[in-house]
This record gives sequence, C-alpha cells and structure tokens, in this order.
Amino acid sequence: MGFSQTELERFRGRTVPDLVGPGLRLLFVGINPSLWTAATGAHFARPGNRFYPALWRAGITDHLIDASLGMAPQDRTHLLSRGVGITNLVARATARADELTSEELREGARHLVDFVAEHEPVVVAVAGITAYRKAFAAPRARIGRQPEPLAGAAVWVVPNPSGLNAHETAETLGDAYRAPAVEAGAVPPAR
Repeated sequence: MGFSQTELERFRGRTVPDLVGPGLRLLFVGINPSLWTAATGAHFARPGNRFYPALWRAGITDHLIDASLGMAPQDRTHLLSRGVGITNLVARATARADELTSEELREGARHLVDFVAEHEPVVVAVAGITAYRKAFAAPRARIGRQPEPLAGAAVWVVPNPSGLNAHETAETLGDAYRAPAVEAGAVPPAR
C-alpha cells in the first residue's frame, strides 16, 4: 500500500505520538515527522528511510522492523523492552525538514530539554547534524558524542537516516548508531 502525494498532503502539520516507556535508556530524536510518518503514525516510516535497518545492523533490535505501514504492536513492545524511545525536535509533519524555520528548531531544543528531564534517558541521539547545529546554536558541532550533556543525558549526534542523506548506507548508519547504544547500555560493548 502506498499514498499519493495528494493523500500525504492531508497529513501536513499533524503530529505523531512519542515512543517512550519505562526504563528508557536510548532516546532517538528525529528532526520532524515526514508526511508518510504522520499518515502511518510510526516514526521513520517512509519507505527508503534507513532508521530501522540501522538499528538492526547496530544490534539494537534483534530483527528488522518494517514500519512503512505503521508500527506493529510487537515491534513497539520490542523497542520499549530494549529501552529505546523516539521523539522529534519539531512535532509538525512536513514533506521535507528544510521547511522548518530556525525558530521552530530552537523551540524544539527547548522542549527537548524538558522532555529529557522528564523521561531521564541515559543517552540522547539526535539524527541530523544540520538540525542539531541550528536547534542548539552549535555551528561547529560534528557527528559523534557532544561535550555537553542535555538535562543529565549524554548527547550524540548521529547521521540522519533519510534516503535524502545519500552518502550514508544502512551499514554506516548502523556503525554510527552502535556507539551511543553501547553507552546507553542498550547493547553490549562487544559483538
């Protein structure tokens, strides 16, 4: 099943509930939901997005999750049982992240501080260096572990898994996602 562009446009501006539960260890932070994500109600759902293949390759999940038609209850339970959560810097769905304003990203960063203080993950992994730089006024930030914590949590910036980020593969994303997962205790240090 797919969606026409006209169908997807009806989801512009919608939000997707956060995926969080007790025992949160590793919180992934997307930039904002795509229209496809808003249509399915599942984070990183757009076909071609490499988020779930990267989680599987990193050892964060024990099977490949397909959220393109929505999150299956058993996959949601699996992520939560692993201490993995998902939220976004900006809640409103757009066709592309570059539709967001710098002010929306900065406001999202302020909201994220409160969210992290409330849910207390060990590690926060923000998926997207450009959005991180704008949101946190850190123009020189680089991919990897950041020097300053966020509400007590270690912060990593990881590559964006979107298919638009063409120089990354599921393998390279998996490698990048593994380090914050190890620090969070979501996967063992050695494979």
